[in-house]
Amino acid sequence: MITRAAGKNIPNDKDKYDVTHDMLPLHCPLPEMSLWNSHPRVYLPIEKTGEAKCPYCGTEYTLKE
Repeated sequence: MITRAAGKNIPNDKDKYDVTHDMLPLHCPLPEMSLWNSHPRVYLPIEKTGEAKCPYCGTEYTLKE
């Protein structure tokens, strides 16, 4: 059974996330995810193309205006 820890999102429970400029620099997992069962934090370059994909979990991020 999967439970949510203290209102935090389960890491990698979604395949795609929209992010905004105030969330930069972008890293995966995101701050609102519980970290105990996820991969190490990795910073993702999204500023130039507006898109990034995590090399660990494959989560895709899109930069929104």
